[in-house]
Amino acid sequence: MKILVLSWEFPPRIVGGIARHVAELYPELAKLGHEVHLVTVEFGQAPMYEVVEGINVHRVPVGHSSDFFHWVVNLNQSMGHHGGKLILEEGPFDLIHAHDWLVGDAAIALKHNFKIPLIATIHATEYGRYNGIHSDIQSYIHGKENLLAYDAWRIIVCSEYMRGEVERTLKSPWDKIDVIHNGIRPEKKQHHEEYFHAQDFRRQFAEDSEKIVYYVGRMSYEKGVSVLLNAAPKVLAAMGGNVKFVLIGGGNTDHLKRQAADLGIWHKCYFTGFLSDEYLDKFQTIADCAVFPSFYEPFGIVALESFASRVPVVVSDTGGFPEVVQHTKTGIVTWVNNPDSLAWGILEVLKNPGYQQWLIDNAYEDLGRRFSWPKLAKQTESVYQRVVEERSQVEW
Repeated sequence: MKILVLSWEFPPRIVGGIARHVAELYPELAKLGHEVHLVTVEFGQAPMYEVVEGINVHRVPVGHSSDFFHWVVNLNQSMGHHGGKLILEEGPFDLIHAHDWLVGDAAIALKHNFKIPLIATIHATEYGRYNGIHSDIQSYIHGKENLLAYDAWRIIVCSEYMRGEVERTLKSPWDKIDVIHNGIRPEKKQHHEEYFHAQDFRRQFAEDSEKIVYYVGRMSYEKGVSVLLNAAPKVLAAMGGNVKFVLIGGGNTDHLKRQAADLGIWHKCYFTGFLSDEYLDKFQTIADCAVFPSFYEPFGIVALESFASRVPVVVSDTGGFPEVVQHTKTGIVTWVNNPDSLAWGILEVLKNPGYQQWLIDNAYEDLGRRFSWPKLAKQTESVYQRVVEERSQVEW
């Protein structure tokens, strides 16, 4: 098949999880013999056209705008123009695959102009992020998500939780939605002792006597970092104060720093800011526990990254997390927005080294069983084949 993919982020432009998703899924589809052309946004010194692991990557210029929504309009005009040229010059294409609402207008226009079926992956919804639609801006985004879901021949989501959310909030038929998990390349997380001295590296973050508990991700409300800080005093009391909480991620952390100071745990917290992937990979090899206390999480690829790094995981029971993390087998699942439950989960890991290792071993094994990209690419290919077959049987 010949597939046209639209994604507003792709490495080296990494904003959230979509960039890694498309960068790791499509090489596997290329290995299966499909021709993939991916249209994305120009970034820095990255070439406007290159072949990356079998993917034909086309980067398009987008006029700068200080207004985000104006920028999105520019993005869709540029993507639609370049996508149309590609279809005329490289076509015919069998499918268009759009990732999230930001590229929806271009994808829908290309679908109708060239009569090519559209598949949409909905990675998250505006309704889910904020537990409702509360403003005109959110209403606009929600409307764009509705249009993309309506125009798609089939919809792909990353968890059963998201399948229910898309059905409920975007009014999409249940049997129009396919669940295909996110995946990970565990080999990317392998580091050997000779590359760096682990103990010296560890001392940048904590004393030798301190266990390292960390969070990595955006510092936004829905990630629940405040719940981790509220759980910290109970963890510290049970561990004789020998824990350092490392909070990794960019964004405004002033409110969280004030919270840590008010709780009297400032000296036990380390806000690192943004860390590069290479530095983060090293950090994860010396950490003792990863904590993700989200209020909203469509899937939770951060949990897979911790699995691959062989770090035990404690998560909240929201969104896709309970599907990704099997409670008491591959990690600990705690009650959402409950500091006492979160503290219990962290202490289960820190106080029981044998159990900790058992969770790590089970989680790493589960990566190959449920979250390997070659298997997920085959599932995606099956959705593609179904759409191509259905398209061949109908008039547009």
